[in-house]
Amino acid sequence: MKMDYIIKALIPIIIVLIVVYGMLKGVKVYECFVDGAKDGLKICINIFPYLLAMILAVTIFRESRAMDYVIAFVKPAAQIIGFPPELVPLAIIKPLSGSGALGVFAEVLKKYGPDSNIGLIASIMMGSTETIFYTITVYYGAVKIKKIRHTLWAAIMADLTALIMATIMVNFITL
Repeated sequence: MKMDYIIKALIPIIIVLIVVYGMLKGVKVYECFVDGAKDGLKICINIFPYLLAMILAVTIFRESRAMDYVIAFVKPAAQIIGFPPELVPLAIIKPLSGSGALGVFAEVLKKYGPDSNIGLIASIMMGSTETIFYTITVYYGAVKIKKIRHTLWAAIMADLTALIMATIMVNFITL
């Protein structure tokens, strides 16, 4: 019961410590906070068009049912490498949408259980893959880079490596 109070008070305590430390060092804490908030707002305004375009593209892709065709196309290749075909939707949605992937992940855990091979692979996938398109949009949009060059392919290869390694590791552990 006491630990619950400590946990709830932890963030306010950290904030107070930061403010007090700044004051002791002679930093104008409030002015620095306001300047940081202004910079954050400028960044939000700068990346908004990129985020809107990415969200719109993902929504159109999902609502047009193109995702179903991609999943049907990828499933045979997934089976060849031993990747569970039940996780293909998660593998495709995760680079596009973190919240969409979380919904698919919850369905997988509900249907197959968290301790099943499929549940374990899905859990590792959620922790070791990235929402590639969102991340590229936010970071490159914030610094106004329009040509992503090799970033996308490197990120896709990293995600594929994570999917393959998740499958190998879970199958190795359950031998």
